[in-house]
Amino acid sequence: CSQSSSWSREQLNLSLDSSCFSSPPVNFLQELPSYRSIARKRTTILSRDKQSGTLLKPTDSYNFQLEGEITEDLDNQSIRKYALNISEKRRLRDIQETQMKYLSEWDQWKRYSSKSWKRFIEKAREMTTHLELWREDIRSIEGKFGTGIQSYFSFLRFLVLLNLVIFLIIFLVVLLPVLLTRYKITNSSFILIPSQDVDIQCTVYPISSSGLIYFYSYIIDLLSGTGFLEDTYLFYGHYTIDGVKFQNFTYDLPLAYLLSTIAYLALSLVWIVKRSVEGFKINLIRSEEHFQSYCNKIFAGWDFCITNRSMADLKHSSLRYELRADLEEERIRQKIAERTSEETIRIYSLRLFLNCIVLAVLAACFYAIYKATIFSQEHMKKEIDKMVFGENLLILYLPSIVITLANFITPIIFAKIIHYEDYSPGFEIRLTILRCVFMRLATICVLVFTLGSKITSCDNYLCELCGYNQKLYPCWETQVGQEMYKLMIFDLIIILAVTLFVDFPRKILVTYCSSWKLFQCWGEQEFAIPDNVLGIVYGQTICWIGAFFSPLLPAIATLKFIIIFYVKEISLLYTCRPSPRQFRASNSNFFFLLVLLIGLCLAIIPLTISMARIPSSKACGPFTNFNTTWEVVPKTVSTFPNSLQTLVYGITSEAFAVPFFMIICLVMFYFIALAGAHKRVVIQLREQLNLESRDKRYLIQKLTEAQRDLRNRLD
Repeated sequence: CSQSSSWSREQLNLSLDSSCFSSPPVNFLQELPSYRSIARKRTTILSRDKQSGTLLKPTDSYNFQLEGEITEDLDNQSIRKYALNISEKRRLRDIQETQMKYLSEWDQWKRYSSKSWKRFIEKAREMTTHLELWREDIRSIEGKFGTGIQSYFSFLRFLVLLNLVIFLIIFLVVLLPVLLTRYKITNSSFILIPSQDVDIQCTVYPISSSGLIYFYSYIIDLLSGTGFLEDTYLFYGHYTIDGVKFQNFTYDLPLAYLLSTIAYLALSLVWIVKRSVEGFKINLIRSEEHFQSYCNKIFAGWDFCITNRSMADLKHSSLRYELRADLEEERIRQKIAERTSEETIRIYSLRLFLNCIVLAVLAACFYAIYKATIFSQEHMKKEIDKMVFGENLLILYLPSIVITLANFITPIIFAKIIHYEDYSPGFEIRLTILRCVFMRLATICVLVFTLGSKITSCDNYLCELCGYNQKLYPCWETQVGQEMYKLMIFDLIIILAVTLFVDFPRKILVTYCSSWKLFQCWGEQEFAIPDNVLGIVYGQTICWIGAFFSPLLPAIATLKFIIIFYVKEISLLYTCRPSPRQFRASNSNFFFLLVLLIGLCLAIIPLTISMARIPSSKACGPFTNFNTTWEVVPKTVSTFPNSLQTLVYGITSEAFAVPFFMIICLVMFYFIALAGAHKRVVIQLREQLNLESRDKRYLIQKLTEAQRDLRNRLD
């Protein structure tokens, strides 16, 4: 009886299954949300195709289009790149081989050579990945601390390579011809700058030298760039040469010097923009709705590069923090929507008052830097034998000390102020970082513009005669280069001192004196990614500004960043703990490059003013016979043939600039429209994903109803 009942139940199940699922009814499929949406679109397409006379079956047209696209792209991409199963890939390979038989020998050779070249490129890329600088170190950091901190060290590696390329440009264009001639490696000679109608008082350049103890003077010179370093290849004043005469041509050194500056600035801009666009694409894709943001954090937020247990716990806490921050932002948005007019006026008045305090803090810092720079420049010419060792260094490094103190104090003040402005947590972080970026980079500009005002301020006959303050700045380009050199050296000293005398003792005290409540509250030093990034962007901005006045400064910056890499790596592994507010690698890379791009734009401004507006020194450098550095360009153009001169003048005229600007605007509008079209496609794809999720919910609902009916029938 039991066997017969079980047999009858199986038969009933089969009959129900076959009746329910073997031939799905049309009405059931037509109830799917996605089917309804596709049916509406298909009716519009069919009506349009009937009018045009090109009507195909939907499935046939889709299959034909899919096969056509895949077979068309077989020449451009490898079959293994398609998301297909093995049988489909084999079928595509058979199609490809069949097509090859009907091609001509020339087309077959082109396809084979294209495949071979692509295979060679792939192998070469695989080989270059093994030659990457610090590849194993960065992978180890990524495995232990996640992609956020790894992105900082990758960014540091990028700056090392950038400065190395900048140094190579300056070395090949400026330094190499001078070295080849000076050491008689080639049959060439220097062309000295001919004397022009310049007063002899403007050509006086007394190089500073100290008569104190040999070791003491060398320390001062090494830290300040004066003395034995002042008349070396390190600074602008050493290149007082008009050109290098080779056997077959004359090398124009002033033009080469200017072009090397333009070249490294243009290279930096193109390289940064190229890397920024890649990060911007990822950020644009990640700009999802709040519900999708929650889903991404819960289902796709884990960093599978983490292999360390403590870092896994930290990632868990980071995800919890992100979810809490999202909920807090949602709460603040709801709070903003429920604000009354009185509350809105009160909070905006408070923010206005706090922003006035921020501006006052920035103004006080800028004024302090201005006064420190003026005091240092006025007392720098004092005889060294009238000073003690500490007083001399204090005056030399006074602007650097004030800038460092301002960069240390202002972030603490900004972090306290932001809590009273009632912003969302994410916006608090971004606004604080932007304020710190502006503070760090603006301090350099204040220093440079203060030096520029002192250089051009004329209060005597000699200054008006030469066009600049020749008494204090006989070679002002070299002295600006010395200031940038001191900022670079002092920044490295501060980083090493903080790591050796703050981070390591703090780690020892927290580890071995953990029973003391004071050290428990103090805790380990956090590896704050934004602060470290701002530090190296600050150093890179100094390098961009100073490379014109000190051609070897990019080489010093390269060595500095290499030292910082190892110091920060040791500090991360042994003294620091990662910040609980972690950054995604894509967001971090885009943020780093955006800050770096801001630094580059700020560096271009003082360089442009110094080359185009401030008179060049008459006592040193390759531009002594030019009123400004930029005058070498029109002089060079005047040596061109008449037709080429007409072309250059036409390109630089307003008649060419206005149509060119209009064309650029049209191209920009085209790309804006294209971006809008892509955005609409993304919206349609998201709607399609929503429809698929609704289909799944609908099918699950029907399946549960069918199972419930089946149980009722069996019971």
